Amino acid sequence: MTNFSELGRELERRGKTDALRALAASGDGARLAAMLDGARLEKAAQSGDGDALRALLGEILQTDEGRRLAESIRSLMES
Repeated sequence: MTNFSELGRELERRGKTDALRALAASGDGARLAAMLDGARLEKAAQSGDGDALRALLGEILQTDEGRRLAESIRSLMES
């Protein structure tokens, strides 16, 4: 995938968007959203700063919620 739009189209094509929305709305998703610095995430995404996005992802994956969501997403994408 070369960008978020292309990734979104692929997820839609595979019928995964509703399941991903449900994961985002889950308890773990809500707790992670509350922990994230939205401005920092938006700035990194808009600028295409891969290092900043990787750092944010690393912070997320250090939490129990992040690890559970990552595993759920992995399983979803394999199905």
